[in-house]
Amino acid sequence: MKVLIGGVVAAVLGLIGLISWWEPFLILLQGGIPILLLLGGALAIYVGFDEMRDQMKSKEPEKATPSAAELAAAKEEAEKAKAEAERYKAELEKAKAAKKK
Repeated sequence: MKVLIGGVVAAVLGLIGLISWWEPFLILLQGGIPILLLLGGALAIYVGFDEMRDQMKSKEPEKATPSAAELAAAKEEAEKAKAEAERYKAELEKAKAAKKK
């Protein structure tokens, strides 16, 4: 309840102060708005520049060269897949020959 009463008193005093000091309030706005626009524009320029720099970095192709161990592992995996494919091919030929008989 105390907070509500305090808020009402502050709002009434603020309204009275705004009415009685209208001209100084406008002068304050005249000085404050350009500063806010200047700072906001500077912030937007900084954020835009940072975003553009990040986009340029992400567009650069990564030249990752695989190590010898990775190449050997990939070659071994390819050989295993090739051997398995040959085994399946032989089983398919056996099944076809058995079906013809």
